[in-house]
Amino acid sequence: MPSADPVAEVEAAMIAVRRRQTRRVFAGEAGGDASQQVLDALEAAPLGVNGIAEALGVDQPRASKLVAAAVAAGLVRREADQRDGRRTVLLLTDAGHARLAEAHAYRQARFAAAMETWSAEERKTFADLLTRFVSAL
Repeated sequence: MPSADPVAEVEAAMIAVRRRQTRRVFAGEAGGDASQQVLDALEAAPLGVNGIAEALGVDQPRASKLVAAAVAAGLVRREADQRDGRRTVLLLTDAGHARLAEAHAYRQARFAAAMETWSAEERKTFADLLTRFVSAL
C-alpha cells in the first residue's frame, strides 16, 4: 500500500532498486560480475584505485581486488599517470568498452520494457525528474 508520504515512497523505491542491482538483475548477461562496477566507474574518466574505491564506496583493499579482476579479465589496463609517474591510472581496453556497450544495451532494453506502456511525455518527465533527483543527492 502506498504511503501518504512521497519521500517515504521514494525511499522504498530506491531500496528496491538497490536490492535488484545487488542481485545483478540489471547486469544480466552483459557483465554480471563485479568487474562491471569498475567499468561503470571508469566510463567517465580514468581513475586510480583510490578513485575507484571512492566511486564505488568501498575500501581500498576491496577496490584493489575489483580492479585486479577487471585487469585479469582484459577489461582494464594500467598506465603510468602522465602527471605523476609514481601513480597508475586505469583505462578501459577495447574489450572493456565493448562490455560497457553490451551492459548499456541490456540495461536500456530492461528500462524500455518497464516503461513500454508509458507515453512519450511520461518517459520524458520521469527521465527529467530522476536526473534532477540524482543530481541533488
